[in-house]
Amino acid sequence: MDTNSLAKDIQQDVISWRRDLHQIPEIGLDLEHTSSYIRAKLDEFGITYRRAAKTGVVALIAGEEPGPTLALRADMDGLPIKEETGLSFASTNGNMHACGHDAHMAMLLGAARIIYGIRSRLRGNVKLLFQPGEEGYFGAARMIDDGCLEDPVVDAVAGLHVGQIFPELATGQVGVCEGPILAASTRFEVTVKGNSTHGALPHLGVDAITIASEIILSLQKIVSREMNPLCPVVLTIGQIQGGEAHNIITPRVIFGGDFRTLYEEDRCFITRRLTEICTSTAEANRAKAEVKMLGGYPSTSNDPDFTKRLIKNASKVIGPENIIEIKKPNMGTEDMSFYFGKVPGVFFVIGSGNKKKNITYPHHNSKFDLDEDVLWIGPAVFTNLALDYLR
Repeated sequence: MDTNSLAKDIQQDVISWRRDLHQIPEIGLDLEHTSSYIRAKLDEFGITYRRAAKTGVVALIAGEEPGPTLALRADMDGLPIKEETGLSFASTNGNMHACGHDAHMAMLLGAARIIYGIRSRLRGNVKLLFQPGEEGYFGAARMIDDGCLEDPVVDAVAGLHVGQIFPELATGQVGVCEGPILAASTRFEVTVKGNSTHGALPHLGVDAITIASEIILSLQKIVSREMNPLCPVVLTIGQIQGGEAHNIITPRVIFGGDFRTLYEEDRCFITRRLTEICTSTAEANRAKAEVKMLGGYPSTSNDPDFTKRLIKNASKVIGPENIIEIKKPNMGTEDMSFYFGKVPGVFFVIGSGNKKKNITYPHHNSKFDLDEDVLWIGPAVFTNLALDYLR
């Protein structure tokens, strides 16, 4: 039986798993119920596994002949959003799978079941990475630290995302591109230190609010006046704190944000210029500024050769006419990028919105949903990719 038929045969199971997981969303690395569900299914399939990154699961399907190892990854965590979808299987615990991770897990379980059943056709191994903490908790980095790419050593990795990240994708189409598909994010925090005084005597103090305001406006010029307008860059100030009373010149303001880039040279340039602007502007106004770079996610950049392999195998599933080249990367982030820092791989998107079914809400929205009719595509693509890579 071909892989498409195998995937379609378990479509209802994948839907059922997705609905089960949708009802128990958990946050960050604390995914005990979710992890337990995944491990129970792997036990049912007969697939061996171990834990990593607190609640993550690393499973292994060994082929009957030696060869390379391909890792397939699904993120597991939900979001602290109260669900308002009205679905019969909606979450009631105050959290929500508002980014499709429930579908990612279900599709990887589907791939696991199919691949395990045809493991005699593999020359090598398939690793299954069920990863916690994608939503800002550096889950991928923690999985790597716990050895998920070792024993056996992983040679390539693939992951997917559902939803409406790229509006050019119709329902059931696969979007992918060579090179950057999602941006890097770099978080920062700035503390401006002045001197306090009465509001009626401003000359006796140093106004941290005024200086912070000047700095914030100046930082926007990095994007508008110092970057090549053809290079996508976003700089956001998302937090600002300061002030004690309406008639006091405040001595301290803290603000923070992040910036998004596709290329490492842009990230380095903005890091340097942000620090220079903050410190020099504060100094020019008799204040001091402390700048902290708090890290972030690298750019998610697809390996060209492995992307071509993905396109070839996805075309077998849905036809070449339904493979869409992503021409404009999204400035969102994904910690799939940490795996790509170690091994080559590909990250692709399955369009799962559907206007005819009123499934139109974006990710991280309390009414986000997906068209379950596309869920067989993930297992089919993963399985075809594994068979091709491990021939």
